[in-house]
Amino acid sequence: MKVKNYRELIVWQKAMDLVEEVYKSSRDFPREEVYALTSQIRRAAVSIPSNIAEGQGRKSTSEFLHHLSIAHGSLREVETRNSGCTSASLLSTSND
Repeated sequence: MKVKNYRELIVWQKAMDLVEEVYKSSRDFPREEVYALTSQIRRAAVSIPSNIAEGQGRKSTSEFLHHLSIAHGSLREVETRNSGCTSASLLSTSND
């Protein structure tokens, strides 16, 4: 089955769920982090579904794969910032 719209992609849907979670969890970050960590982690999270959508709209498979690679890099950025937030006690672990 050929995907006609990026919204049909499960990976895009899950990326949008991640964006929602990042926004919710970063809402309570300290005020002094608004223009630093909060902004950075939110932008990186939004970049994931944005690049998936952009790549799906491109004409070639190689362009789509290129944008998926960028989205993957943004995911790693979110993971890294999340680890830093957990270490700095800005976020709790899922075991708490």
